[in-house]
Amino acid sequence: MNKSELGKEDYPLAENRPDSVVGARNKTLDALTMDAVMNGDVTMEDLRITPRALKQQAQIARSVGRAELAENFERAAEMATIPQDRIMKLYELLRPGRAESKETLMKEANALKVEFNAPLLAAFVEEAAALYDRRGLFQIRF
Repeated sequence: MNKSELGKEDYPLAENRPDSVVGARNKTLDALTMDAVMNGDVTMEDLRITPRALKQQAQIARSVGRAELAENFERAAEMATIPQDRIMKLYELLRPGRAESKETLMKEANALKVEFNAPLLAAFVEEAAALYDRRGLFQIRF
């Protein structure tokens, strides 16, 4: 493992590598104090998980042989930059019996790639579309 990669010994990051935990506004963990909150120096943006943090968790998961978990973290890293209303729309479409057709999901997958630079999430949706098509799950039920 090269020095920039994280491994089992780094988990949990907040305890073992607090210097590597940085929020969206570049605040480190030691900057997130109650005084800073009371002074208005800490916002919700400082407390939200970042794509970087999710990718760090993926590195750790992969280092201990948890490839599937790492892939979930990597998709989550892509999702962290997508507006919540889009995520909820996608969630609804992925529920069996909610999307009209394979093309509906493929269109969403393309938007994930083009609009949000989320190729891993797009591939997941494409895989779901193919599976739903094979299993006949595009019959609108609700």
